[in-house]
Amino acid sequence: MVTMLDFFFYNEISPKEKLGPTGRTIEAKLLKRINAVIAIMRDVEKTQTKPTVAMIQSLFETEEPTKKPLIVEKKYAEEKKEVRFREIESARFTTKGRAKR
Repeated sequence: MVTMLDFFFYNEISPKEKLGPTGRTIEAKLLKRINAVIAIMRDVEKTQTKPTVAMIQSLFETEEPTKKPLIVEKKYAEEKKEVRFREIESARFTTKGRAKR
C-alpha cells in the first residue's frame, strides 16, 4: 500500500483526477477526423478531379469533321462533265498499220 501511495506522490497524480482520454474517446475523435478527411477527398474529387478528367478526355476525342460537298459554279461543273481526253485510234500505233507520214 505504501508503494502505491509513493507512486501517486512521486508522479504527482491524484487518484481523484482523470488521467486523460480513454480508448473510447480517442477512437471517437479518430473516427470523426477520418470521416472529415473522406468528406474533403470526395469534395475535391467532385469539384476538381472529375471535371478536369472530362475536359482532358474531350481534348483527346477526335471526331471526323462532316464532309461538306464542294460548292462549284455551274459553268465549272458543266465543264467537268465533258471528256477532256479521248482515245486515239489503236490501229494507228500497231506494228502492222503504222501511221503514214
